[in-house]
Amino acid sequence: MTIVRKDFVRNKALYLLVTPVVLFYILFAYTPMYGAIIAFKDYTPIKGIVGSRWVGLEHFKEFFGSLYFFRIMKNTLLLSFYNLLFGFPAPIILAVLLNELKSSIFRRVTQTITYMPHFITLVVVCGILRDFTLTDGLINDMIAYFGGERIAFLQKADFFRTLYVSTEIWQGIGWGTIIYLAAITGIDPQQYEAAKIDGANKWRQIWHITLPGIRPTIIILLILAIGNMMNVGFEKIILLYNPATYETADVISSYVYRKGILEFDYSFSTAVGLFNSVINFIVLLAANYLSKKASGSSLW
Repeated sequence: MTIVRKDFVRNKALYLLVTPVVLFYILFAYTPMYGAIIAFKDYTPIKGIVGSRWVGLEHFKEFFGSLYFFRIMKNTLLLSFYNLLFGFPAPIILAVLLNELKSSIFRRVTQTITYMPHFITLVVVCGILRDFTLTDGLINDMIAYFGGERIAFLQKADFFRTLYVSTEIWQGIGWGTIIYLAAITGIDPQQYEAAKIDGANKWRQIWHITLPGIRPTIIILLILAIGNMMNVGFEKIILLYNPATYETADVISSYVYRKGILEFDYSFSTAVGLFNSVINFIVLLAANYLSKKASGSSLW
């Protein structure tokens, strides 16, 4: 205790600085974990968590036997996979390209334009997307101008994943680029000078210097992205989907929203959410372990 007290006195400013963050996670991340017990009970608000009847794994069995289980699992995994496949490399590519630009003014303007969508509220983004994809919207006007037929994009299940992933990339590419550009600035410029002397062109410099230089950053962000695969954001999906697109749009989070909020089935929705969190945790551990074995870089 003496050592802890001395350390607190010596670094009290740092402790005070980190206190709001610690309190935030205690109040909003760890304390609510007690509510996970609802997943194993037939919860009713009148009886409360303690007074509600214990049902064990009944809600989990109901979810696994549901007609929608395979559909929502498939949609969740596919949306996450496509977002990882196309969305994760996008800011890396843009950061490398911006780093090669000679005009600093053009680079700054491009950066500003690309990361501005990150600050647009999701409701506005979805509203813009709905207006653009209407049968009399801008996109269909362009299709009709070139002789094509108008399409009700948001009423067609086949188009939902494309629209979702493309808008995710549009919103996140600029913000993600900032991280990689910061990592690139940490690369020793003498490496590029030595490569030029050896006759390496731009592509070889990128492949042998830039990408290896930011590899630890790429790996860490990839692990975090993989560990978050099951958490497909329900806000955008709820704002865009409808019964006509449930076939490809309905995911775990939107299913939990309908069951828990709209149908007041709190215990069942908690069980589904708990299952989702456990799978995310296992995937995160596996990704971290494989990364540590393969490259030596990991979160811990």
